[in-house]
Amino acid sequence: MKNLNIKNWASDDRPREKLLGKGAQNLSDAEILGILLGSGTPGQSAVELGRKVLSMAENHLGLLGKMNVNELIRIKGIGMAKAVNIVAAMELARRVGGVSLPEKAPIRSSTDAYHGICSVLCDLPHEEFWVIYLNKANRIIETYKCSQGGIAGTVIDIRLILRRGIEVLASSLIIAHNHPSGNEQPSESDKGITKKLSQAADQMDIKLLDHLIIAGRKYFSFADEGLL
Repeated sequence: MKNLNIKNWASDDRPREKLLGKGAQNLSDAEILGILLGSGTPGQSAVELGRKVLSMAENHLGLLGKMNVNELIRIKGIGMAKAVNIVAAMELARRVGGVSLPEKAPIRSSTDAYHGICSVLCDLPHEEFWVIYLNKANRIIETYKCSQGGIAGTVIDIRLILRRGIEVLASSLIIAHNHPSGNEQPSESDKGITKKLSQAADQMDIKLLDHLIIAGRKYFSFADEGLL
């Protein structure tokens, strides 16, 4: 039996045609995955294979985004090429999301900051540490990744963070990092680095406004909890 390639399906069952006729927003997650996969396996269409992949990620795109090539190829019907397509698509989605706050939008609360950085950090399988530099009106000057680590943590250099703050003439900054574990509560190390950075920033006349810990769709704000 041949693999069930999308081009051989009945027209009403083809996700590509459905995308062209009704728009991508009307496709299910499995149908989008089916397009990425291109073909299924003997007796199993690409969309059915997409459903199988989703089920292995507990039908959660965030968990799918954390799966690497080696994990995906363990799924029957997913070879190296299909696994690479999925991983590349998930990475592209993260990059397209980027930092969603417009450059001129002021950050007035931890919620503003969270919505600006969550698309970058919420689904990562490893830790990253980001800094948002702000002017006197709390408008973004620059947002950049200053560190990337493993599953358990990442190391930051306070001197580099502050040096960049001085270079861009920042009046204040917000730091953010993610917990791949899904636990948004700060560790003792998180508390220590926040205190150390806040004190060092004060010496440079730069205010640390908040430290956000992103854990999937949840976050912890040091400012909201009175820890700054």
